[in-house]
Amino acid sequence: MFTKWRRLLLYMTIAVLTTGIIFIAGCNNQSSNQGDQPGLAANSYSLPGVGPDTVADVVSNSSTAVVKISTQKVSSAQESDPFFSDPFFRQFFGQPYDQRQHEEGLGSGFLISSDGYILTNEHVIDGAEQISVTVSGYENTFEASVTGADYDLDLALLKINAQAELPFLNLGNSDQIRVGNWVIAIGNPYGLDHTVTTGVISAKGRPVIIGDRQYENLLQTDASINPGNSGGPLLNLQGEVIGINTAISAEAQGIGFAIPTSTVQRVLEDLKSGQNEPRPWIGVQVRPVDEEIARYLGLSQVEGAAVAGVVNGSPAQKAGLRMWDVIVEFNGVKINNDDELVAAIKNVPVGSKVGMMVVRNRQLYAININVAEKPRNIK
Repeated sequence: MFTKWRRLLLYMTIAVLTTGIIFIAGCNNQSSNQGDQPGLAANSYSLPGVGPDTVADVVSNSSTAVVKISTQKVSSAQESDPFFSDPFFRQFFGQPYDQRQHEEGLGSGFLISSDGYILTNEHVIDGAEQISVTVSGYENTFEASVTGADYDLDLALLKINAQAELPFLNLGNSDQIRVGNWVIAIGNPYGLDHTVTTGVISAKGRPVIIGDRQYENLLQTDASINPGNSGGPLLNLQGEVIGINTAISAEAQGIGFAIPTSTVQRVLEDLKSGQNEPRPWIGVQVRPVDEEIARYLGLSQVEGAAVAGVVNGSPAQKAGLRMWDVIVEFNGVKINNDDELVAAIKNVPVGSKVGMMVVRNRQLYAININVAEKPRNIK
C-alpha cells in the first residue's frame, strides 16, 4: 500500500515539473517572437521603409545638384523713398539726386540637366539684373541667364555654361506622393549652404495666397523651410524631385509649401523655349463679399466676388463692369468668393467670349466679356 502511494506521488511530481518546463519554454518563445515584431519595444524607433542611412544616401547622391542663387538688383533711391515722388517735396527742395542702390538676394535652385538648366522660383530672380550661381565643386560662380519665367506659377528656368557635364536631379511624379510620405528638403536657408531638413507630406492641393501671388495646388510639408530655401528641391526617398520649396507660413511653425512637379512638367518646355503659356485676364481687382460689404451694398447673402477696381482699357471696362459690381457667376460656374472667380478665369482659354452674372444696385444683370491675354507688365 505504501509503495503504491509512493508511485502515485512520483507520477504527480513528474507531471508538475513537465508542465512548468513547457510553460517556461512557451513564455520564452513568445517573448522572442514579440521582439521580432515591428512596432513593438525592440523596434519602436524604426520607420517603415526607412533605414538608418536612407536619408543620408539620398542627400549624398543629390546635394551636388543643388545650387545657391545670388542676385543683384539696382534700384533708384527715388523708388524706395516716398518723399522723392511727392510734388510738394520737389517744389521746395528741387529734383533730388537719383542715387542708385544695390539690393542683394539669395535663394536656391537645382540642376535638371547635365548641360546647365536650373529650376527655381520666379520670385528668387524677379527684377534681378545679375544672377550668380554657385555649384558644388567649382571655385568660381557662374553667371546665369533667364531662359523662361512664369509669374503666376512662380517658376523660372535658368541656364549656365560650365563647359562640362554637371550633376542633375530627376523630376518625379508628385501625383503619386501620398499624405504621410517622407520627404527631404535641401537648400540654402539664411545662406547656410546645403542645409538638409526632413518631414512628411502634410497635405496636397493647398491653395495659398502670398502677397499678390495666388497658388492653387501646393504640397504642404512639415519639413523646415526658411528664407533662402526658396527654389530648392523637395525630394522623395528615391531621390526624385516631387516639389520646389516655395514658401513658409508666417503664422505657424512646421508649415511649408512646395510647387508640385506635376505643375512644373506641364510648362517646362514653354520655359525652355521662352514662350510662356498665355494667362487669361479680364482686368479687375476683386475682394470677397464679407458681411460689411454685403450690408453696404444691400445684399441678402454673403457670396460672390466684389469688384474693387477696373483696369483702364481692359476687357472688364469694355464690357461695362463697374466698381462694387458683385460677380456671382462666371462662364456657368457659381462664384462664392474672389478665389473661385480667379480659378474660373484661369480655366477659360484666351480669346473666349463668356457670360457672367453680376449684381448691381440689387439687380441681377447678364454681361458678356472677352477674355484676353494678361499683359506681361501686369502682375
